[in-house]
Amino acid sequence: MASKTRIFDQPQPLVERMIMNVEKVIVGKRDTIEKAFIAMLSGGHLLLEDVPGVGKTMLARALAKTIGCEFKRIQCTPDLLPSDVTGISVFNVKSNEFEFRPGPLMTSVVLADECNRTSPKTQSAFLEAMEEKRVTIDGTSYELPKPFVVIATQNPMDYEGTYALPEAQMDRFMMKLSLGYPTHDQEILMLDRLQDRHPLESLKPVIVQDEFVQLQKEAAMIHVDNTLKDFIVRLALATRDHADYYIGASPRASYALMRAAQTAAYVKGRTFVVPDDIKDLVLPVWTHRLILTSDARMMGRSAELILQGLLDGMQTPVLRYVTAK
Repeated sequence: MASKTRIFDQPQPLVERMIMNVEKVIVGKRDTIEKAFIAMLSGGHLLLEDVPGVGKTMLARALAKTIGCEFKRIQCTPDLLPSDVTGISVFNVKSNEFEFRPGPLMTSVVLADECNRTSPKTQSAFLEAMEEKRVTIDGTSYELPKPFVVIATQNPMDYEGTYALPEAQMDRFMMKLSLGYPTHDQEILMLDRLQDRHPLESLKPVIVQDEFVQLQKEAAMIHVDNTLKDFIVRLALATRDHADYYIGASPRASYALMRAAQTAAYVKGRTFVVPDDIKDLVLPVWTHRLILTSDARMMGRSAELILQGLLDGMQTPVLRYVTAK
């Protein structure tokens, strides 16, 4: 079906320019860059997991520069405190009142670098902000700017000095992506670009903050047929009933997949979602949310492979406005 549906695709010009802009910095990872923009345009947050040195932080910086939003970086360390992230109320002697000094989390694009190296208590400081787009400090709530995107990087869990992110926090990331090592030719091209100066230094914004918010609104208007909503929910129920999953896909996961599919259709220039949009995104949107049982882990089973098997075994819906040949 993929070859039959994609003949209609005419990439959204502005999003295409954004992708090409990041490709000036990140070599040979177009699919990852496109999915990253899909997550951000869907109003979601992004988790980049990979070994050190493959460009996770550089990708986050390039994404932030491209969309022209205010950007701050939080280097997550074991001694980082929640107040270092959200901000703190400080008593002003002159005014005889407490004044709130916002932390780096009160920014449009926040890079939480090596987020799994900080303590679970500090990791939990992100929860309210990621879900409700606000933070509460000393009983007072502060609204976060629009857009608000957390781009977190983490090293694989078998690396020394890492903490597991709480399940509730993992469920708040729309996607988990990996860059992987470049090919031989890609790494040579990367060295050529880095020889004189870092390409990130000369990277210019493609859009401004208000334009990015408008793109988010347009993507949310893409039509999703009821048969596709049924397809998403049936797949979610299959994960919840599977014997190898201790935790299946949540309702938040179902909503995230629908929103990501809407944005994928928008990026490809369509006004409606097709089944391939869902099938292409279900693994990066859901795999990190699914928790295996202890028996399944001991047997060496993979949450990703189980999900792929469920997807392959489920009948793909046929839409009336997709022409079959």
